[in-house]
Amino acid sequence: MSKRRPTPPDSYTVLLIGGGGREHALAWKLRQSPRVKALYATHTQNAGIASLSQPIDHAHSMRELYRLELFCERAGVNLVVVGPEAPLAEGIAEKLTTPGRVVFGPGRQAAQLEADKAWAKQIMRAAAVPTAESRVFKHPEEAKRYLETREEAPVIKATGLAAGKGVYLPDTLEEAIKAIDEIMVQRRFGDAGAQVLLEERLSGPEASVLALVDGRSILVLDQAQDHKRIGEGDTGPNTGGMGAYCPAHVLTDEQMTRVEREVFLPIVDTLRRDDIEYRGILYAGLMLTPAGPKVLEFNVRFGDPECQALLPRMKCDFAELCWRTATGTLDECELSFDPRHACCVVLAQHGYPGESKKGAAITGVDEVERAGVHVFHASTTRSPSGELLSGGGRVLSVVAMGDTLEQARERANAAAATIRFEGKVYRRDIGAKALVTH
Repeated sequence: MSKRRPTPPDSYTVLLIGGGGREHALAWKLRQSPRVKALYATHTQNAGIASLSQPIDHAHSMRELYRLELFCERAGVNLVVVGPEAPLAEGIAEKLTTPGRVVFGPGRQAAQLEADKAWAKQIMRAAAVPTAESRVFKHPEEAKRYLETREEAPVIKATGLAAGKGVYLPDTLEEAIKAIDEIMVQRRFGDAGAQVLLEERLSGPEASVLALVDGRSILVLDQAQDHKRIGEGDTGPNTGGMGAYCPAHVLTDEQMTRVEREVFLPIVDTLRRDDIEYRGILYAGLMLTPAGPKVLEFNVRFGDPECQALLPRMKCDFAELCWRTATGTLDECELSFDPRHACCVVLAQHGYPGESKKGAAITGVDEVERAGVHVFHASTTRSPSGELLSGGGRVLSVVAMGDTLEQARERANAAAATIRFEGKVYRRDIGAKALVTH
């Protein structure tokens, strides 16, 4: 007798975890579902998220997760959607899952694919996933001695969670030594720098390929391409991401099939052999090398800002998509994509990715939205009088659609210019390389 498959509830009461631009996009997409009767959020200090959701009844803290469990019971939450990686790495999926409540996002062990880059490399080797050669070091002097054997500087990564900023691409061995000191001695990223990963430097165009995974079924989504450097022409320090476009065509259809067969399937199967079932979004950061696609990193959540470029193109009941991913019934979900192109331009505060000021007044958002451009809030608040203020760092994600990438880029850049706040920084070349290569 076959096991009865779960059926979706008649309505969803959703709790959204997280407070950035990705989470505002998730809230926006969840709100489009006709079956979402209530949406609660942990971070309604974000002005965009606050406009779409209700706050929980206490100040959210992972150290007091029992309060969130009690709130879920009182509010009748039956679907939890987790945006950022840190709560997943701390085991929030296990703690909030009950017989009547599911969590979109992998469990603590599976989340180590992002939280522990050294462990992720071991899993990739066990799964025979194509990736760069690497070495892990626990002591800075050992890492520096290894550098002396290298002719060129490797990529240097803090092995733990560093909010997307713990990766260095030094041009010289002297810069590599400085990076090791920042990560391991100065502890710029805290405990994330307890170990350092020195990785072979690959060359080629990058692509972000995300897949929904429900434990067994895998649904690969359209490609996106992130732009990590702060400056135009890919100059300056790495950031959490200054913009993205979707669909990207870095990988051919044949190469995408190869990525599904040689990356996603082996990783999911290898985890399952270790009794780790992966359910949620699995993000593969890839580089198309002369030898084919290779994995730079795995993330266990939607990328930011790839999420902002991807969700406006997804045609589905997003709440049901999350529920089916969490319950192992993804094969029953309908998903298609808007054929139009999306371009996301991030507006940041001057000083990012370092320290940046807060409190700058923001204007022009309403005007841009009336023109049909999406504006997702990454770091904003409202003053007591209702004025929209910058919270520093990455402030807004401006997402425009177009029949062509060129049209989407033009609309996104025009909207980015229309929005005003003191110290605004953004890149005008998001997606520009794709126009040259295609």
